[in-house]
Amino acid sequence: MLGGMPDQSDSVPAYRTIRMTAPPEPEAARADADAWRAREAYPEILGARRPVFGVARERDAGGWELQGNVSAGAPQECRDDLAATFRGLAREAGDQAAHDEYTAAAVRLDWEPLNEMTVRGSRYRVVRAEQFIRLGPTGPEPPRPSDPDPAPVGESHRFPDPVDGFVVDPFTATGMSEGILKHELLCMVWEEGSVPDRVWIDSRRAVRSHPGGVLLPATFMMAELLQGRWSPSAGASSSPQGARDVLALDLRVVAPIVRKLSGRERERYARAADRLDRERGVELRVGERRFRLVRVERLMRIGPDGPEGPRRSDHDPQPPVMVHDQQLKAQGIDHDQEQPPREPGPAERDMIALFQREDARREALRRQRE
Repeated sequence: MLGGMPDQSDSVPAYRTIRMTAPPEPEAARADADAWRAREAYPEILGARRPVFGVARERDAGGWELQGNVSAGAPQECRDDLAATFRGLAREAGDQAAHDEYTAAAVRLDWEPLNEMTVRGSRYRVVRAEQFIRLGPTGPEPPRPSDPDPAPVGESHRFPDPVDGFVVDPFTATGMSEGILKHELLCMVWEEGSVPDRVWIDSRRAVRSHPGGVLLPATFMMAELLQGRWSPSAGASSSPQGARDVLALDLRVVAPIVRKLSGRERERYARAADRLDRERGVELRVGERRFRLVRVERLMRIGPDGPEGPRRSDHDPQPPVMVHDQQLKAQGIDHDQEQPPREPGPAERDMIALFQREDARREALRRQRE
């Protein structure tokens, strides 16, 4: 459970300021009105136990710009992505000095779990965001009418994530509803005893070290009702249709193999996926299973030196890639050696065939739309 934070000082620096103003554009005004209605229909806020991570670059003009998405489940995924970014910048470098510096930075990340680096005068940081959902008498909050949902069915992966390039600047003005929500989320910390001690301690420490915050664009995920509780059935997507596409793929391709469905059951799951595609709704029933499309808020905490990085208590099980490679070799596993090809088993061949069928179905729909 989450509770209130301790009283803060009356002195409020810029990074702790929450500026609220009337939305100047009709779309923003509708979004703010939707957010206010959500406070009444879904009054309870529930925090997720695990945060998500991304990479940000400090801007010369102030603030930090997010690079790619903020959806990684562990910081090491972001370090690997940052190493790949540096290698890409090295290939594009116009001179040898820049090439060498970017390459050296990538090599360091292959060996060291660094959460911040300055390369060619730019500061990069692995950043952290906490996730929250709203709950009401009917369950978790679904997408709002004002939430963008532009992707056609099956095409959500072709649309950019709105968080890519998002500027993390706590001084940017927000609407009234978003400003109030930001204040509420900043005041929430884990209660002692509800999480492991190290998580609770870091939660309290973050209130003091990073008391400001910025709300990122919402994400969306499918949840399944299991034993009276809604549980995520897949990771978050950047749009409602992205979450629907993930569930539809599971129903048509993954569930038949994992659940060992009979031919008749596979047909029922496929019809449910067709219904999800056709109706683009927020709830779906498949036999006894019940799914709901859920809206997820993300808060990035801000301190005097910018956005919060990973905490010591955050789940981060994987070492850097070269360290992991050494560990595997010590166990007698060498991925550098050429491995003999392995024939796929019956279940793998079945899933490959289902994937191919799904690709052909989506390609046919794409040609129809064109």
